[in-house]
Amino acid sequence: MRRKPKRARARGWFAALAPRSRTRTWLALFTTPVRARLRSLSWPLRWAVIALGGVLAALLALHLWYFVHIVWWNWFDPSMTRFMDQQLASLREKNPAAKLTQRWVPYARISPHLLRAVLAGEDARFADHEGVDWEAIERAWDQNRKRGKVVRGGSTITMQLAKNLFLSGERSYLRKGQELMITYMLEAVMSKRRILEIYLNVAEWGVGVFGCEAAALRYHGVPAAQLQPWQAARVAAMLPRPRFFDLNRNAPGLARRAAFIERHMFGVQLP
Repeated sequence: MRRKPKRARARGWFAALAPRSRTRTWLALFTTPVRARLRSLSWPLRWAVIALGGVLAALLALHLWYFVHIVWWNWFDPSMTRFMDQQLASLREKNPAAKLTQRWVPYARISPHLLRAVLAGEDARFADHEGVDWEAIERAWDQNRKRGKVVRGGSTITMQLAKNLFLSGERSYLRKGQELMITYMLEAVMSKRRILEIYLNVAEWGVGVFGCEAAALRYHGVPAAQLQPWQAARVAAMLPRPRFFDLNRNAPGLARRAAFIERHMFGVQLP
């Protein structure tokens, strides 16, 4: 039997393997081993691998959606957050006509006293950390373990903003993982000033009250730019329990916390 020349054999071999288009060639190159491995698995294990791939793809798409919003909000102010939407829905269960009170103000029109007071009360190392203050988390963990209950949180302002913008109030390891991912996205895309500006404009400050401008007008009758140190300290002291302090403005805990903040606020570094 006469053999074909080597060049003719090579052309025939490549022609047999080559798909009809260059795109299909590359797809076959990457997907053929995967499909071969999947076919070698049992049906239950095969479906488990496919399901896991679907979950990972969904998580990737979700975090891409978060990232796109963060990039957009670096230049444009968010009109509504996930937390605000939840609170509005809760208020409308009792009163269908309920509305939120909020008025956006830029960073330059927020009193430096309020900026320092909020940092002193919520995140004194805000200008230094990269979104997560691991030392504060460790201190909070030790203190809560000694007391046998949660008496202190370790969330930074960036972590609180991540939760307010995108997440529900559910407590789970998955939600905490999402919070950390969003926190690092915020720190990577936005400046510290922009993070603080958004936080102060979307933070809850009472029943249906959001943002420092609405809080300053509600509790002291002046815009956020005109808050005096003692007023700023009192407004900042409300942040951990804003609805409670809105309804209990003479609570001893509020006065103690405000005094503590006023003593320490001038030692805080602004971004």
